[in-house]
Amino acid sequence: MATGVFDLLHPGHVFFLTEARKLGDDLVVVVARDQTARRLKREPYVAEHIRREMVEALKPVDRAVLGSQTDIYETVVREKPQIIALGYNQQWNEREVESECARRGVPVKVVRLGAYPHNELATRKIIERILERAKTPAGDP
Repeated sequence: MATGVFDLLHPGHVFFLTEARKLGDDLVVVVARDQTARRLKREPYVAEHIRREMVEALKPVDRAVLGSQTDIYETVVREKPQIIALGYNQQWNEREVESECARRGVPVKVVRLGAYPHNELATRKIIERILERAKTPAGDP
């Protein structure tokens, strides 16, 4: 299992999901609900149902589901993964996630994956570059 907002898909997302897929036989991806994205990051640019469809269309992903609106562990209990892959910049503590999952009857191993080597392609940095280019007069590089 892997989780994320996946607002503006970029190569870092593909890298993360490809690496997560290598950890098991099937990859279920939990796409954060709009309200969760607002709480943890910012207002999403793309609606949750479209983000889920886009993630599910990616080659490493076997299935994508929307997360719970109230309890992030609800989806874990329903899906019962053996491994949860966390991105290098996700705020969750591996041991705390393992402990809470075990408490709820789903023993999992949590693995922190490394960063995509080209971090300049992260969502926030792409947006910053687009905004910077928008300031440049038309035709200028």
